[in-house]
Amino acid sequence: MSELKVAALLRVVVASAMIAPSALAQEIDRIVVITEARERPTALVVGERLEYDVKFGKLRVGRGSMEVRETTDVRGREAWHTVFAIRGGLPFFRVDDRLESWIDTRSFTSLRFAQQTNEGSYHRERQIDFFPERTTMLQSGEGAAEKPTVDQPLDEGALLYYIRTLPLEVGDRYELDRYFRPDRNPVKLEVIRRERIQVPAGTFETIVIRPTIKSSGIFSENGRAEVWVTDDDRHLMVQMTAKLSFGTLHLALREMANVTSAPLAVRK
Repeated sequence: MSELKVAALLRVVVASAMIAPSALAQEIDRIVVITEARERPTALVVGERLEYDVKFGKLRVGRGSMEVRETTDVRGREAWHTVFAIRGGLPFFRVDDRLESWIDTRSFTSLRFAQQTNEGSYHRERQIDFFPERTTMLQSGEGAAEKPTVDQPLDEGALLYYIRTLPLEVGDRYELDRYFRPDRNPVKLEVIRRERIQVPAGTFETIVIRPTIKSSGIFSENGRAEVWVTDDDRHLMVQMTAKLSFGTLHLALREMANVTSAPLAVRK
């Protein structure tokens, strides 16, 4: 596999992770309007950690993880600090990428977002602070000017956890206007089926989701990505697949720690 393909593969996993996959039918039978009444109350569990195998076709190219690291103070607000990371690559091309989110524990709104990208000789860092009270955001390194965002912004990592607050009934189609880049809204989310699957962590009853965002890459409107989450109150991500122009990407849950006591794995 070339350096270009490995870089593209691991970059789309981290930078785009879970904000959206695949095109919806032109005629949508039912769109669920997101309101406070429809959302389930959610308290993230500090210490929760999910580990994934990352494969491209049959070739294992790395490991991924999602974790709720701590609660901390951001400008006087209590926030969950979450981290999504990918590590690995090939011997001649190593990757160490991470997305960090700071999510207001009361409003489930992004307060800060940080991205670190280390892919071979390429390195990049950025940090964005969100000010929901005035609907603006400020990215480090771009001067002092704040830019407009949405009323209750969610970054890539925060959106992944926000999806877990939704009821997710088969047949539901959501439109989310909370992605922090206004021109890429709405994110669309289709709940398509229930399915029992086996991954290295065990066998799980799951709900399969197909989100879509107005962007290029793994979760574009032209993709056919699917996400499997546990069919229980936690909605933990168990598996994700996507067909790219040069092959199929696959994430599979390998280990989990400090999850809630809700039943997760199915006994064989």
